[in-house]
Amino acid sequence: MSRAKIAVFVSGSGTNMAALLYASRLPECQFEIVLVLSNAPDAGGLALAKAEGVPTFALPHKGLPRAEHDAAMEAEVLRAGAQYIALAGYMRILTPEFVGRWEGRMVNIHPSLLPKYTGLHTHQRALDAGDAHAGCTVHLVTADLDEGPILGQIPVAVRSGDTADTLAARVLIAEHQLYARCLAELVTREADPAFLVGKVRERAMALPEAEETLSHGMPCFGIKKGKKFAWVSVDHHGDGKTALLVKISGLDEQEQLIEGDPERFYRPSYFGDGWIGVRLDLGDTDWDDIAERLQRSWLSVAPRKLAAIMEF
Repeated sequence: MSRAKIAVFVSGSGTNMAALLYASRLPECQFEIVLVLSNAPDAGGLALAKAEGVPTFALPHKGLPRAEHDAAMEAEVLRAGAQYIALAGYMRILTPEFVGRWEGRMVNIHPSLLPKYTGLHTHQRALDAGDAHAGCTVHLVTADLDEGPILGQIPVAVRSGDTADTLAARVLIAEHQLYARCLAELVTREADPAFLVGKVRERAMALPEAEETLSHGMPCFGIKKGKKFAWVSVDHHGDGKTALLVKISGLDEQEQLIEGDPERFYRPSYFGDGWIGVRLDLGDTDWDDIAERLQRSWLSVAPRKLAAIMEF
């Protein structure tokens, strides 16, 4: 699997961006920084990225509607071919629409042990509360500020005599260690068969009367006391692929899919013209599309009375 392409959003000095950038220069790193963007043209993070030969983009937000600014930033991210977005001191709240489009592929680092102290002034709030530890958290970004799924945390001891500034300086060291590790784990899980099977399972088992079994060494999903509608092939016969096998309308659709994207789609051995293999391990799986394919496959084998309960 090739290295994942990351776009980093900054508003200030960009020390966490720098930590990600220098980590990406290590030969074993699973990601690369392809673009650094900012809403502040004079941001120190932009200057550093330029000095290190990383493409940059700046667009002041003043006077622009939030959605328009987000759209312009996103256009540059897509132009750079980025697969993930890392927020590194980006001091703008993104629109829910933007966040939704990057669900599961946008991360942020926050200077507290979430769920404690969302928002600003986290170090002073930890001191005021008499906490024994402050710390930092890397999490997926959702529409709810600082409340996305947690990917990792590091606690940092609060010392006698600490001020918000001295505590922040030590937490920042922890941030630099944590962010690159969590980002690497996030991008590599897209090739982890256990993770991919779990994503399929979540969607397949949400369908009425679905059950999971093991068939021909593969996780298999079917309707209870009925037919099978999906398999997950994991390195089957040593092919090196993790793929979803689902029913389709027939040979014409199979050929059309394979011709349109031969890297993603293939004809699964022993399954015939009424099935398609969909690679899940390419790093850019559209999980909404996978859910739709599972649903259509389920419908193709469901008894009429059971299918009638589904609303479309």
